[in-house]
Amino acid sequence: MKPKRSCVQIDIQSSFEMVDLVQVVFESVSAEVGFEADASHWMSVAIRESVTNAVRHGNKLDVSKRVIVRFEYEASELSVTVQDEGEGFDPDEIPDPLAEENLLRASGRGIFFMKNFMDEVSYHFEPNQGTRVTMMKRVE
Repeated sequence: MKPKRSCVQIDIQSSFEMVDLVQVVFESVSAEVGFEADASHWMSVAIRESVTNAVRHGNKLDVSKRVIVRFEYEASELSVTVQDEGEGFDPDEIPDPLAEENLLRASGRGIFFMKNFMDEVSYHFEPNQGTRVTMMKRVE
């Protein structure tokens, strides 16, 4: 029998106050999947960064624009999709946060965290549909 796949989706306005709601939902989903506390913590950092980027950079803090966060999970893995309504971006244009000139910058580490704390990260861009970031993590 194929493992049951579950899904939780939330639709939030583009404000930083909503990031805490995403955090609460993630904590529940993480416990359901069975991630250890350490893995859950680092995944939480990646997810918060992704949602924060969608609010700040994607939707430019426009509360009339939405961010959709979708958690799909089964017994062995979690997939998180964050979709904004912004103009998109080129991930290759993001400065390397480990470059000497960027080490003391207070921002610019979100994508780095996502790539390092999740097993897979992908970006999808469609004209007039914003950016969709999908992150996946397997239970170790």
